[in-house]
Amino acid sequence: MEDFSTKKESHKRFSIQVTKKDHGKRLDQFLSEANLDLSRSQAKNLIEKHLVLLNRKPTKPGAHVRAADIVSGSLPEPEPLSLEAEPLPLSILYEDPSIIVIDKPMGMVVHPAYGNPSGTLVNALLYHCNDLAGINGILRPGIVHRLDKDTSGVMVVAKNDGAFHDLTNQFKNRTVKKVYLAIVFGRMSQDEGSIESAIGRHPTQRKRMSTRAKRGREAITRWKKLEGFDGCTLLEIFPQTGRTHQIRVHLSSIGHPVLGDPLYGRTGRPGAIHDPVLRECAKRMNRQALHAQRLEFTHPRTGERVQFVSPIPQDMKDLLECLRRHCGEGKA
Repeated sequence: MEDFSTKKESHKRFSIQVTKKDHGKRLDQFLSEANLDLSRSQAKNLIEKHLVLLNRKPTKPGAHVRAADIVSGSLPEPEPLSLEAEPLPLSILYEDPSIIVIDKPMGMVVHPAYGNPSGTLVNALLYHCNDLAGINGILRPGIVHRLDKDTSGVMVVAKNDGAFHDLTNQFKNRTVKKVYLAIVFGRMSQDEGSIESAIGRHPTQRKRMSTRAKRGREAITRWKKLEGFDGCTLLEIFPQTGRTHQIRVHLSSIGHPVLGDPLYGRTGRPGAIHDPVLRECAKRMNRQALHAQRLEFTHPRTGERVQFVSPIPQDMKDLLECLRRHCGEGKA
């Protein structure tokens, strides 16, 4: 890429000529990899608003660039936040001027969206931190990754622009190590394995993701069996990519959905469990048995490798105790 921007540091206006090595890339991908400090979702949003032009013409995020094309446009200044700060409880694992690491409870949505305008992690962060305004747009200040509403566990949030762009690149370059715990339906026959199936939007059900999408993106999930029971398995999960609902979709695709998953786990729902004691334990948990246990990354300010751990939540702990008592504890 050759950057012809006259004010590169301000990133207000830019003009970039596509080189041979970027020939054939999607426009949103090309922009996210340019030196503009944009995530792919941010690039897509700017293209859709016609703030980015391809050869002086508006186009779509999926348009493919060719060598010698000119990509130009303007980057608006961050808009002021229009969200309410709310005094919601936060379980803070670590905090410094650059980052804050949260132990997110199940049931909390990460950022506001249709149907969840308040009560989110972002609302709580705005109350706790007074310096998030302008980082990554209006609704997602400082958010560099997310957990589903009913997935619990460790999350890192950036507190300034430098930390945001550094962490965003780490996630994009797959240098962040993520480890999850999941209780899945059915007993896994192997001790470990890898699922490598592309994931994209479900062709007819827009709230779901699928491994059968026509335009899926690469997704890789490694897993290791920790304990096996009659009808369930405790797994340690190592996602190598970060697609929406990746772990839940992948495990469901091999016939072992996360226990209690309301979207991808028809066979893993409590009603499908024959043992009455275990069924009652799963009902009391009332969510998918998925927990983000560990997160390891390079600190954006110090350059040191750091790791944070979220202890297994009580509802999953109770379910495991129920499994050990009534379904026979097994070894990996």
